[in-house]
Amino acid sequence: MCGIVGYIGNRNSQNILLEGLKKLEYRGYDSAGVAIHTEAGLELRKTKGRISELETRLEAQPLTGFAGIGHTRWATHGKPSDANSHPHTDNDMKISVVHNGIIENHLQLKEELEQLGYRFLSETDTEVISHLIAHHYEGDLTEAVRKAVSQVRGAYAIAVLSEHEPDKLVAVRWASPLIIGVGQGENFIGSDIPAILEYTRDVYILNDGEMAVLTRDGVELMTLEGNFIAKQLFHIDWDLMMAEKNGFDTFMLKEIHDQPRAYQDTMRGRINEGKEIVLPGMTLSAEQIRGLKQIHMVACGTAYHAALVGKTVIERLTRIPVEVDLASEYRYRMPVIRENTLVIAVSQSGETADTLAAMREARQCGARVMAITNVIGSSVAREADDVLFTLAGPEIAVASTKAYSSQLIAFYLLGLFMAQSMETLDQASLIELIAMLERLPSQVEEMLEGLEPVRQIAEQISTQNHLFFIGRGLDYSLAMEASLKLKEISYIHSEAYAAGELKHGSLALIEEGTPVIALATQELLLEKTASNIKEVKARGAYVIALALEGQTELEKTADQVIYVPRTYSLLAPALAVVPLQLLAYYTASIRGNDVDKPRNLAKSVTVE
Repeated sequence: MCGIVGYIGNRNSQNILLEGLKKLEYRGYDSAGVAIHTEAGLELRKTKGRISELETRLEAQPLTGFAGIGHTRWATHGKPSDANSHPHTDNDMKISVVHNGIIENHLQLKEELEQLGYRFLSETDTEVISHLIAHHYEGDLTEAVRKAVSQVRGAYAIAVLSEHEPDKLVAVRWASPLIIGVGQGENFIGSDIPAILEYTRDVYILNDGEMAVLTRDGVELMTLEGNFIAKQLFHIDWDLMMAEKNGFDTFMLKEIHDQPRAYQDTMRGRINEGKEIVLPGMTLSAEQIRGLKQIHMVACGTAYHAALVGKTVIERLTRIPVEVDLASEYRYRMPVIRENTLVIAVSQSGETADTLAAMREARQCGARVMAITNVIGSSVAREADDVLFTLAGPEIAVASTKAYSSQLIAFYLLGLFMAQSMETLDQASLIELIAMLERLPSQVEEMLEGLEPVRQIAEQISTQNHLFFIGRGLDYSLAMEASLKLKEISYIHSEAYAAGELKHGSLALIEEGTPVIALATQELLLEKTASNIKEVKARGAYVIALALEGQTELEKTADQVIYVPRTYSLLAPALAVVPLQLLAYYTASIRGNDVDKPRNLAKSVTVE
């Protein structure tokens, strides 16, 4: 949630902050603002709405200064408004703060500060931080920040600028991502890499309980106790064009079209010439794999849906029992973690608060933890025993596409790697499955060239208020993701049902003309799915089926059929997801929605 950017150097900070905020707008877009130290002192510009509105305000009232902080907000405490926009200041307008996270004890702190005479101008939890820093300031901004954060509980990434010491920025992290970019005669703060990628590729990644003090000439890193520390400087090798639209109308459409490359990159170096899976850096040995008694997977949202596919993949290939949990529920059911349990945490950003909490719970219970994530240096990557990185590149659109499908590729690689170690798959079957896996990128490219049928179906469903997805087995797992994708960007109410469960209640929702999208890529279940299609057709549904090429028998029962290239049923989700993503995309676009920034949602959920 929320995006933070900071700059100190020799250039005018206004444009750098604005460009950084634009790169972070996927993290929140309820309001935006900047604070810059100018010749007149600390000055703010902030407004409710998109960053474009802040940009308009700055064009009318520009700010000039060499140090500044900026913020784009996803509201948690206090409705979107000018007053609730960040940055927040103390009553004397000498200290300015931007914050990502939640201060859990802010009401108690607010009451104490009000008794001391501090006046609050917003409904946010963040404002207590600016007043606490002012309360503790005695000539040393770093010490004042350190004392202030020692009083707060919760999750926070904070950047502080003060008129008292305009030649420095102070940043603090606790349970919310924050990076420090290192340049020549200038330094940067960012919530995420795209914010600073245009200016530097060398970054420090702050851990929980760490601070950074930035001047134009250098960066000092320390703990919250004030002990100086040395950290590894990461070099980011992302192509800057990967974080841009590259000629597409939206980031989401660009990222759908990125998927062939993302599949190839995630496989690259992990399949050798002998058609064996190799996972460099994986410390989980063959002996440990053979000793596993159970696997738990924890994830949220789209990553949870990828884990549902991963469950089937690993169980089929290894026969190890797998449980999948929503990370937000995992801790509270007191999971049964026996000896030789592997917990796999799945998170695109690697900073999802609930997933991190579930990981930590599993570790405390004695489990070995593996992470599947897209971000090198992220919290889940650093805290896991093993990491399998997806190599999708930066994903900017809030609705995940290439990150999800790259997670599927990661699960295929992991399942095959484990099957190799356990010898649960004969060599011929292993080689054949790997060969089919390697075909997926070109098959996705083939699908992306034939978009018109999907666009026509989107025209049909764009006027609907309700629709349903049905499927069996892996098709049901994919149906849940397809339903989420449609409703989060088109705002059409959508539900996914296991097709075999229709007769247990959900058939009551089918009326004349109700659209039903039936996923039918699992050949062993094809006859049963066809029977379920007939059930909804008998109640008046308009059925759009999704099937593998050659399954023409569905044309006898469905009103329309979308075909995807033939592959093994186990791999079908990695192909079938593409037209479903495009269906959601075109439906939302036809309805005039902002596809990249759906209402009420943010890309990375870093608060519980």
